[in-house]
Order: sequence, then structure tokens, then C-alpha cells
Amino acid sequence: MTDILSHTEAGVLTLTLNRVSKKNSLTFAMYAALADALEQAGGDKAVRAVVIQGHETIFSAGNDIADFLNGPAATMDSPVFRFLRAISTFAKPIVASVCGPAVGIGTTLLLHCDLVYAGDNAAFSLPFVNLGVCPEAGSSLLVPQLMGYPRAAEVLLLGEPFMAETALEIGMINRIVPPAEANALAQRQALKLAAKPMTSLLETKRLMKKAQATAVAERIAEEAPIFGRMMVEPAAQEAFNAFMAKRKPDFSKF
Repeated sequence: MTDILSHTEAGVLTLTLNRVSKKNSLTFAMYAALADALEQAGGDKAVRAVVIQGHETIFSAGNDIADFLNGPAATMDSPVFRFLRAISTFAKPIVASVCGPAVGIGTTLLLHCDLVYAGDNAAFSLPFVNLGVCPEAGSSLLVPQLMGYPRAAEVLLLGEPFMAETALEIGMINRIVPPAEANALAQRQALKLAAKPMTSLLETKRLMKKAQATAVAERIAEEAPIFGRMMVEPAAQEAFNAFMAKRKPDFSKF
């Protein structure tokens, strides 16, 4: 069974995170599949909008720690950052449906979507500091812009989670619905987009994003080598080993 399901119908490409038994934690292979799909969709006239969705109980638990410990270095050429470049520069509309936990990249990828619909069970968290690393996906720029610095400090420095109501209040999501309805709502909205004139959609999105497009690209590029360096430093190794051993990490020496 593939961990990323891909289906195109009526102009809508739907990418489904399909690793529910592992809480949709993302592997390098899944990042590569997502990057490939977005890169191909960008030049495919049959694709007019994209939906990214998970299961009604889980969106994504973030990176698969075991896979990351054994995988390639987190450089700009790695599958992770290929995906981040693809989603952050994707010209066509992206709609996301989020239910259950959305951890790390499960939250930061939403910052690059155009419409986000959440189940009332959605829980967002950015625990980068707690894992001994730094933010990614341009989130060190976009989260303070979206939330204001005080709230951003809580979610990025303390790693404290926030629920769908807060995400709606700060403008990160568009609507809250029962979990069983979220994916269907995202599909309906994507079909509406797919029926509109593509040139108008492309230019409107480009104009809205233009003011910060360069800053976002620069921040992603700045975060990447820092993230990669910190991945192999003692604090992150302690966090990852503690996670694998199901114990509380001890950062007293770092």
C-alpha cells in the first residue's frame, strides 16, 4: 500500500497521506512522492487545484524520527526541502483538510496552502525546540507574521500546541467542521476553484504572495542548513533517542 495516494478528477489533484498506522508520519520517500506530484502538477494543464488531506483522526505526526535518523542529511537537495520548495512556490491553488494532530511539518506545510479546513478535533503543534532543532518551511518568518510575536513565542519557543479554535481566530484556517466532513468540504472548495478561469487564479495568487515570496524563499534557505546541522548535534540526538526509548529527554547538559 502506497503511503501517498494520488488521484486526479475534474481538475483536482488529491494527495492523501495514507500511513495512518504510523500516524501519517512522513518519511523521505513520502516527501519525494509529494514533491514529485506537485512538480508534475505545476505543468499539467489537467490539474487546476490541489487538495492535501489526511485521515479524519490524524493529519500528520510530523517527521518519522526513525527514518530521519537513518536518512540523508537535511540539505536543500534532500526530499524534505524539495517538497518545501515545491509547495511554497506552487502557482495553483492548494486546499488542505486537517483533522486530528498536525505536528511540525504537519502544521508548517499549511502556511503555504491557500484554503485550510479543519475538523474540530484538529490540534496543531510546532515542537522544534523540544526536539533540539529549529523551525522549517519558513515558519520562523510566517508564524510571527500570522500570530504576532507573543503567541508565536509560545508555539515556537515553548512548543505548546493550539487547537482549531485558536487557528481559526488567528486566520490560519478558514473553517471548522466535524472531522467526518472536512475532506468532503475541501473537495467541494477545490472543485469550485477548478471551475474558475485559471489565468485569473494564477495571477491573483501570485499578486497576493508577491510581497513576501522572496522573503519566504530566503528564510527556507536560511533555515535548511541550520536545521541540518542541529539534527546531528547532541541536543537533537538526545531528543530523538528519548523519543525512540519512550522516555523524557534530559537537556540539562546541552
